[in-house]
Amino acid sequence: MATDKVKDPMGSMGFLEAAVKISHTSPDIPAEVQLSMREHFLRRTQRMQRQATEPASSTRHSSFKRHLPRQMQSISLDLGNDYADEDEQPTSIGRIKPELYRQKTLDTDESAKNSNAKNCGKINFSLKYDYDNEALLVNILKAFDLPAKDLCGSSDPYVKIYLLPDRKKFQTRVHRKTLNPTFDESFQFPVPYDELAVRKLHMSVFDFDRFSRHDMIGEVVVDNLVETSDLSRETDIWRDIQYATTESVDLGEIMFSLCYLPTAGRLTLTVIKCRNLKAMDITGYSDPYVKVSLICDGRRLKKKKTTIKKNTLNPTYNEAIIFDIPPDSMDHVSLHISVMDYDLVGHNEIIGVNRVGCSAEGLGKGHWNEMLAYPRKPIAHWHPLLEAKKSEKEVSSYSTLHCVKNS
Repeated sequence: MATDKVKDPMGSMGFLEAAVKISHTSPDIPAEVQLSMREHFLRRTQRMQRQATEPASSTRHSSFKRHLPRQMQSISLDLGNDYADEDEQPTSIGRIKPELYRQKTLDTDESAKNSNAKNCGKINFSLKYDYDNEALLVNILKAFDLPAKDLCGSSDPYVKIYLLPDRKKFQTRVHRKTLNPTFDESFQFPVPYDELAVRKLHMSVFDFDRFSRHDMIGEVVVDNLVETSDLSRETDIWRDIQYATTESVDLGEIMFSLCYLPTAGRLTLTVIKCRNLKAMDITGYSDPYVKVSLICDGRRLKKKKTTIKKNTLNPTYNEAIIFDIPPDSMDHVSLHISVMDYDLVGHNEIIGVNRVGCSAEGLGKGHWNEMLAYPRKPIAHWHPLLEAKKSEKEVSSYSTLHCVKNS
């Protein structure tokens, strides 16, 4: 009934008029009462019309929708104005927009990070191939905008040059107290033209220090030498110096095979050869030999070594090293391989190390698992040599972890 009255307010007015007319003919109803009834019906009819056109709940819901996007914008910057009311365009006067300040902060941090990481200057050099002498000619011309490494706000730069994978090294003169040195020095690398496609030119920029270790400014590595420039004529090249703290020059690689006989409990490691070893002597060569240690629970049980190969960076051994290990102990042992440079006077130096075993990482673990999966079959792989400090950290961490498990 209420809905019918709301939908047809004019019908209500007709009903009211009829009631008033009837009341005029009835002597029992006083005139004052009839007037008050008329006013009551008029007020009721007007209230029902307002409810039909302007429901009270719509105002409350609209207000909630208007405040909702404002709250979400101040909390989450990624939502933007997706939830904003289309009819409403709130003013921005007096309102703080944190997304603007956040974006500026991110941009500032990013630009500062990039400037610190990439602000190592540039280097200018030229390349040309001498077909008559079969040699690559490298001319280090100059460097520009180098970072200051000294307290006086300057540096004493020089450049080391390698043609990888050969270990022969050239070096420019040291230029004192300058950030824009002019070297203009030429170097010649004997190399067949057919091998240039697999060679890499490596340049390391250093700051000379008389009383401490030289600081590395950065490095530049140029591969695809044939595609980089026209080597038939001298071509100038500018390259950005990439930030680095240590030389990323390879220490070399070692190839060895692993074979395990479960019935006999015998592990055989055959050292086959090494290639591109780091030169440790002033002659540009090394006197390498390989030392293999059997490690169990962080302790060295046995060690054996190969013969020494004189004046070479690519030695060939083909020597077998055998350890007796029961099958139930294979999960607790690892082999530590060290390539050493023999020195007649003084201590022997470590060129690089590698490790294989269940606790090793990467190729060292994969080679070990492949050996266990195919018993009585020699499995050979090339392994890159690592710095001795990294390998010692791996061994110590494994020993600590194993002790914790046993406890």
